[in-house]
Amino acid sequence: MTGRPGGRRVTGADVAREAEVSRATVSYVLNDSPHQRIPEATRRRVREAADRLGYAPSPAARSLRRGRSDIVLGLLPDWPIEHVLGRLVQQLTAALALHELTFLVHSAAHPARPLAEVWKALTPAAVLALDAFPETEAGAMRAAGIEVVMAVHGSAGSGNRSALVPEEPIGAAQARHLAPTHRRLGYAYPDLAGLGVLAGPRLEGVREVCAELGLAEPDVRTVSPDPGGAVEAVRAWRAADPPVTGVCAFNDAVALAVLAALRSLGLRAPRDLAVIGVDDLPGAALARPALTTIARDTDTIARVLAHRIVHALEGTGGRAEPVPELLRVQVRVSA
Repeated sequence: MTGRPGGRRVTGADVAREAEVSRATVSYVLNDSPHQRIPEATRRRVREAADRLGYAPSPAARSLRRGRSDIVLGLLPDWPIEHVLGRLVQQLTAALALHELTFLVHSAAHPARPLAEVWKALTPAAVLALDAFPETEAGAMRAAGIEVVMAVHGSAGSGNRSALVPEEPIGAAQARHLAPTHRRLGYAYPDLAGLGVLAGPRLEGVREVCAELGLAEPDVRTVSPDPGGAVEAVRAWRAADPPVTGVCAFNDAVALAVLAALRSLGLRAPRDLAVIGVDDLPGAALARPALTTIARDTDTIARVLAHRIVHALEGTGGRAEPVPELLRVQVRVSA
């Protein structure tokens, strides 16, 4: 007997008949059960039968054996899913797969299904949130036996709502790079309200360094990621008293808009205005001039977060400390 029986789901019993062994032997072999003396030839026959039939273990049965689901639900805020966020999702998927966990992502972009409907339908083992969500929702998840790792990105803050991956060090790294040669800094803030959870802490990092080094408060301008939206900000920075000579941009997209605005005004970076971004997008090195930026080691962040989820599921994790700063300044021409 080969092929999928009658178009229905292939079961362990089908594999047992195909391999001419007991159902228990199929279970022992396919689950790699320890302390079972099964000849290697029998093991091979069972695996070959399972392959021929296209057998896939029942997720419900696997969850029952483990005592939990193998799903980790990732909650994305209503942010643009660009290069860096997409890369982090891929790296988290790979890091969790090493622990036999499946990473599924749910975006809060309108009109998404209510979060409660999603987690109740999936019954994940854990939830990993890139931004905080109501504690009442988190409490309901925990009551259902779901581990919750909340507020991955955001402000270092304090207490239970502090971020595992704080954003202040990014702004601080930008400011420290510019401060030795610039006495007045500007900050290019994004024009999307949902990004405030990232932009606010990054700006605070710039402010802290300016205060520490005795520099004036940074001149903050909201900049949309297009040349026209950045022109007025560039004019305002240059007209300030004293003028702004170095700009920390929220990310590379905003920084590239500032560079484009400089070109449209007949100005150049870094001669007329130095610019530093965040993310090291593939296009940053191709910009005119090439963009100096802050790069973050998202692969290490993904592996650290995956281990924290595993420790939480195993009950071996204590209070989670923030992920260590994994930043580098990619120095190019613009700053």
